[in-house]
Amino acid sequence: MNIPVRNLYYLFLYAWARFPGGTLVEVGIDESPDLPNLFARLLLLGTRRLFRRGLNRGYETFTDEMLGLRGRLRLDRMIKETTQLRGTTICDFDELTHDILHNQVLKATLKNLAACADVENSVRHDLRSLVRRFYDVEDIRLSADHFRRIAVLRSNREYILLVRLCEFVFWSLLPDETGTGNRFQRVLEDEVRMSAVFEDFLRNFYQLHRTEYHVRAESQEWWVTDATEDDLAFLPRMITDITLRHPNHTVIIDAKFYKEALTAGPYGQKVQSQHLYQLMTYLQHARIRQHGKGLAGMLIYPQINRSLRLRYRLLGIPIMVATVDLSQGWPDIEDELHGLLDDCASVATGLGSINPLETALSLTESETNVC
Repeated sequence: MNIPVRNLYYLFLYAWARFPGGTLVEVGIDESPDLPNLFARLLLLGTRRLFRRGLNRGYETFTDEMLGLRGRLRLDRMIKETTQLRGTTICDFDELTHDILHNQVLKATLKNLAACADVENSVRHDLRSLVRRFYDVEDIRLSADHFRRIAVLRSNREYILLVRLCEFVFWSLLPDETGTGNRFQRVLEDEVRMSAVFEDFLRNFYQLHRTEYHVRAESQEWWVTDATEDDLAFLPRMITDITLRHPNHTVIIDAKFYKEALTAGPYGQKVQSQHLYQLMTYLQHARIRQHGKGLAGMLIYPQINRSLRLRYRLLGIPIMVATVDLSQGWPDIEDELHGLLDDCASVATGLGSINPLETALSLTESETNVC
């Protein structure tokens, strides 16, 4: 999938709710040939800013034997170790330190990236130099549990983007063949993880730019009868990727970061059935609960080798299967996303119509762009 690094930068910023603004030159986007180098430069820039303002500190509890009193006496240990014979006490006391989880995760990620063969030598040198500044922060071996334990507070909000970068790097680094370093896996080919990023990007984009809608991932209740409470407990959760609610209509979007929007079969290319079934389930349940309001749905994919604008009316509900070209300039991407939502809104409210000639699953020359 050919997506420029500059667009990937925007994509991740929107996905992580750190909306892009200001100049791009300072983060070294144009000097970054690929994703691992971009992430390394972003971490370098963000960490240097943290050092300029001062690393965040937190209280840690220490236990030590000392002359005098400090904090809370540990009588149990004093009796066991007979410290009275030495004229000392054992105390628990709290002390401000840089050795907290946020900084431990950041240091470990910088070290891991410095050992990544896909990062340029000059950047790896800068990463190692920065790691040495964490002299009072403990070395840890990163695990998924570290990211679950991190709490974002007002006092450490500068860490939000850096922690998200660290987590993505953690899941992306793999040991190389020699076992002496790391390689950055081909992230764009991970359809599961990138689908989550693509979904978050679209939701946050519309939430920021289309304020006339209430935008969120929405949990829907199954419309079910003749079932006991025990039976209902076995039904899976039904959560939309993106639901946009307007006073007079609703648009439900299912986002998929797949290499192919269509599947090849003996009778030609078809829409991926499981994606269409999932969207239709959301739409049918939404229609039952919102009488008198317009409704439309959209399946959206990144464009790989062709542009799609397939339009249907299934069970009376207008649906679009569309792609967005992430290789074009960012202003064009924004215009395309606004246009797709406007198209769905127009058919949901009855202001637009579906051309019967466009309901066939075939690609005309005007809809096909082979890269």
